[in-house]
Amino acid sequence: MVNKIKLNDTVIHVKSYKEELIDGLHSITVVFDVGNEDYHAITTLLYKNDFQVTVPETELSFAAAIQQYSTSVTNLYEKGNVGEFTLTLLEKRNR
Repeated sequence: MVNKIKLNDTVIHVKSYKEELIDGLHSITVVFDVGNEDYHAITTLLYKNDFQVTVPETELSFAAAIQQYSTSVTNLYEKGNVGEFTLTLLEKRNR
């Protein structure tokens, strides 16, 4: 089971991981928790929407962009709040 992925230089510990091929491109969907102390760093990273994805356990690595993203909590600025993020990344097609 995959327990972590790396987006650029940030390691994210995942609760759930799904990998598939869509039209020959890698797609991964991960679910992970984000606490209020990490909220700003994670959302700033996600807003870049330009990632080098690495999955250490499977040796998978590819350039990707967000295909779908959601969170269970909108106010993670309050101390003690934890949100569950769901993120689907799709490999960028070489041009």
